[in-house]
Amino acid sequence: MPRLKMPQAHELTPQQAEVVAEVVSGKRGRVPGPMIGWLHNPEMARRAQRLGELLRYDTSLEPVLSELAILICGRHWTSHYEWSAHKRIALEVGIDPTTIADIAARRSEPYLRNAREHVVFRVSSTLLAQSKLDNELYAEGVGILGERGMVELVAILGYYSLVALTLNAFELGLPEAHAAELCADDS
Repeated sequence: MPRLKMPQAHELTPQQAEVVAEVVSGKRGRVPGPMIGWLHNPEMARRAQRLGELLRYDTSLEPVLSELAILICGRHWTSHYEWSAHKRIALEVGIDPTTIADIAARRSEPYLRNAREHVVFRVSSTLLAQSKLDNELYAEGVGILGERGMVELVAILGYYSLVALTLNAFELGLPEAHAAELCADDS
């Protein structure tokens, strides 16, 4: 059961209503789950959703790579709502279902189709697990994604960690978005 609920329209403060209107009229077209928590600080909600919109829709990384990173992040944090939402999007943008299943199962060598997917997986998994990258992996990432791509990948991981932690702490999107495939190895 969610610990926080989306306020009804008549319950929103003027600042909250302004942020909600801004989000609904933007690329998302709706209020994303973590904003339910962020709305308790309307300016934080505004800034976080703008960053999320940029990272989701306007990076140099193709959608397959962005969604791959988001799935890796959602799996790392076992964020059921994030996983459920982005698994659907990942399938729509063409991520192989085997890749998705492998990430859900925490396979260390998932099915990946090319060098770009491989480096996104390795950089994302390593950075989330160890909070740093060695020189060799960093150089490989820059060599394949470019400096801008690496900066954007790290930003996606940071932003979607914020999303996952918000969703998990406030149990947003549960139980309807409970992803059973994420529970296989969790106690």
